[in-house]
Amino acid sequence: MCPYITHQVDNIRNPNETTDETNEVAMDLLKGDPRNKNREQADAQTEIKDLKLTNWLKEKALDEEKDKQKMPSINSLIAMTSMSMCFLMGSSALVRLFLILYGQWQDTHMEVRYTDIDYIVFSDAASLMASNSSPFGRTTYRYSPLLAFLLIPNSFLHPLWGKFIFSVADLLVGYLLYSILKMRAVPERLCLYSVVAWLFNPFTFTIGTRGNCEPIVCAMILWIIMCLMNGNLKQAAFWYGLVVHFRIYPIIYSLSIVLTLDAHNFRANQKPLLHSWSYDNKPNISEKSPTRETISLWNAYRNLVTDRCVRIRQMITKERIIFGLFSCTVFCFWTGLFYYLYGWEFLNEALLYHLTRTDPRHNFSIYFYDIYLRHEHGFSLVERLLSFLPQLMVQPFLVFSFAGDLPFCLFLQTVAFVAFNKVITAQYFVWFFCLLPLILPWTTMKLRWTGLLCICLWVAAQIHWLMWGYLLEFKGMNVFIELWLASIFFLAANTWVMVVIMKHHKFLPLFVDSKSTAEKKID
Repeated sequence: MCPYITHQVDNIRNPNETTDETNEVAMDLLKGDPRNKNREQADAQTEIKDLKLTNWLKEKALDEEKDKQKMPSINSLIAMTSMSMCFLMGSSALVRLFLILYGQWQDTHMEVRYTDIDYIVFSDAASLMASNSSPFGRTTYRYSPLLAFLLIPNSFLHPLWGKFIFSVADLLVGYLLYSILKMRAVPERLCLYSVVAWLFNPFTFTIGTRGNCEPIVCAMILWIIMCLMNGNLKQAAFWYGLVVHFRIYPIIYSLSIVLTLDAHNFRANQKPLLHSWSYDNKPNISEKSPTRETISLWNAYRNLVTDRCVRIRQMITKERIIFGLFSCTVFCFWTGLFYYLYGWEFLNEALLYHLTRTDPRHNFSIYFYDIYLRHEHGFSLVERLLSFLPQLMVQPFLVFSFAGDLPFCLFLQTVAFVAFNKVITAQYFVWFFCLLPLILPWTTMKLRWTGLLCICLWVAAQIHWLMWGYLLEFKGMNVFIELWLASIFFLAANTWVMVVIMKHHKFLPLFVDSKSTAEKKID
């Protein structure tokens, strides 16, 4: 090698001893070497590959982080769920506690009492029972003696005992609603939104804190649904017999529950398969929704009587017989026990009175004005029973059309029963409000604008009626005709809202038909 080149390379190896001129010469010589060019190209390609790999790893890490944020782990999801539900339950409990204490203050400082007159009746009946007397010695007490028994501590513990019992039952309704929705795999956020419709509904939390017993009835009805979903047939039958004795109106649910206990989807002592909520809000099976096709009352009855003998044989199953016998036994036991203790007075006040009840005072019912005009002359038994004719026509139609979707069917039955009842008070609205959260996840109705329209129309019809009721009761004005027209408008509003809900509901049977599922697997 040339001594000059050797000297220049040595200078490169010792950069501290080189000058700028020698460095430039050495770099020019090295660049001219083809092996260095190939090495540089290889190094450049390697760097490019390393850079691409690094970028890909970074992008993958970012995608995984986004996925973790979108889909949290099971443990974190459980923690979020419990925290959210605990917050709702705790805050709603504080609201009810505040209203109970505020009601006590209003009762002592204001002319208009916060406490419902029914609570005073309950407390007086409980005091009579505590002194070994009949609770029916208190006039206008027309409930099961079990209610008076629950409120006995009112007379020796504290007068607010009953309100706390009713409010606890109110909170229990919220928890049962949440549990039922989770059993059907409803997403957490949708679950909580649905439960809020009960826990923070002004109608619901004022009813319990004012001292009305309806939250207890609502809790028992939801527990019956939950027992059926878990396959606990006898337990459901026990509570159904008890709730019908406690409050007679749930008798309207008997046919829909019995029809739900089909041999293909329900077996005693076996947990049935449930249809779960799906993200597309559509049924998991190819099934036509009865709300999407024209259903006439004639078609419903014609389908019922077709092949009558075959249908009767199919309807008589072991599960239906067990439910019917067990629930009837429980109902007869409590009814017979209290008939033995209190005699005919119990039967007349707690049961028969509600079948022939005529209330001349103004209420939301369209029948009140006719009852008011004819109250002094009295009504025959036939006239009293004829008022049930609209309900007897509507209820079977709803049952035979929607019994498969049990919560939705019970909701429609309750709304129709209240709307066409002879007597309607504000506490009756709680009967269907406790079932409303169970159908919200399956509705296609948007809050804007159809949902708001339904809410505003229903509330406006009620406020319109209350305005005329205030003028009649507190101002003494003769507005009976206007109040009756307001009752007709309220009935029309209830009917329209119910039809809109039916139109936007995604019909989905509660239980999976095991027979059709097995046939699909075979195919």
